[in-house]
Amino acid sequence: MPQALLLRTTFALLLTGAFFAAKPQLEPPKLDISKVKENLYVIEGDGGNTGVYITGDGVILTDVKFPRDVEIILEKVKSVTDQKVRYVYNTHHHGDHSGGNEKLLAQGVEILLHENARRNIVEKKQPGAPRIAFADRSELWLGGKHVQARHFGRSHTNGDAVVYYPELKTIQTGDMFVRQAPVIDYSAGGSAIEWTKTIDQVLALDFDTVIPGHGPVSTRADLIKWRKDFETMRDRMSTLSKKYATVDEAMAQFRLEDYGWASNPALFKRFEGLYSEMKGR
Repeated sequence: MPQALLLRTTFALLLTGAFFAAKPQLEPPKLDISKVKENLYVIEGDGGNTGVYITGDGVILTDVKFPRDVEIILEKVKSVTDQKVRYVYNTHHHGDHSGGNEKLLAQGVEILLHENARRNIVEKKQPGAPRIAFADRSELWLGGKHVQARHFGRSHTNGDAVVYYPELKTIQTGDMFVRQAPVIDYSAGGSAIEWTKTIDQVLALDFDTVIPGHGPVSTRADLIKWRKDFETMRDRMSTLSKKYATVDEAMAQFRLEDYGWASNPALFKRFEGLYSEMKGR
């Protein structure tokens, strides 16, 4: 199958949301928990990073991977605290971040997310639509701890939220920031043009540590560099979209490696969307 046809086929498959669905797994997923700061941990492996914030009256999780991970996540939480999980934040709707919702809701855990993310879950017929959604900001106080969730605009999707732990000067970004090439989900309102504007608003927060959607715990400087690389990549595509009449011609000139990222098939599966957005800029 020619490369262009293959990419268009996989792009069409992605519009169904298949890319973010759990893949068949023969063995239990391997998850690791590590300390980020006092009372804040991250669980890595098999999907998006899960934040674990321990308070005097329960645990607040951010992102809960796939359904198959829920029991393991809860075991990892028990390894660092006797407190029960009380609340969950979803940074967005994709199944590798919200897949555990249904099981946790059944256990009486309350889940919060941006209203667009909830709408995406409902429209895409994903299980585990939370009962509570917020517009631009959510504030949660529990056991002497304070957590904010902020929606600054479109980026990876139209429903991305940043979870902010102000006392720890730490944020959790979901897939708005990843330690790899970005994936722009145009089927859920993502936008390469709006992405950097959204990050600029995030950078107005007072933080020094970042838990990305995927990849190791990072610094503010890492986010700033990634934003710059994203802008360079996007502007290159803008130039190519004006120079070449078809996406196939532009694709032949485009290399993720030029922007400091390993080749990511998921981005190329959205190449037509990126090309179209930049051509219409």
